[in-house]
Amino acid sequence: MSVEVRLPTVLRENAAGQATITANGGTLAEVMDDIVRQFPLMAGRVVTDEGTLHKFVNVYRNDEDVRYLSQLETTVSDGDVISILPAVAGG
Repeated sequence: MSVEVRLPTVLRENAAGQATITANGGTLAEVMDDIVRQFPLMAGRVVTDEGTLHKFVNVYRNDEDVRYLSQLETTVSDGDVISILPAVAGG
């Protein structure tokens, strides 16, 4: 499955300056693996070494927070949009 991945400004330097990239996979984990294959500097930026999503990023599949779906096992379909956003905390 081919999906569009939208990157925040802070991650674009790890993806050759691109704001949007295309990645392949049937699950979010496979998409993340494909992103790292294409852009090795993305390793560890979204997914931890333990294979979980970093707490300081939010990932959405078509505007749905994957933390409330199946996290990295969330399925993706052709044409889905994956948005990666830095988490915002206030105080």
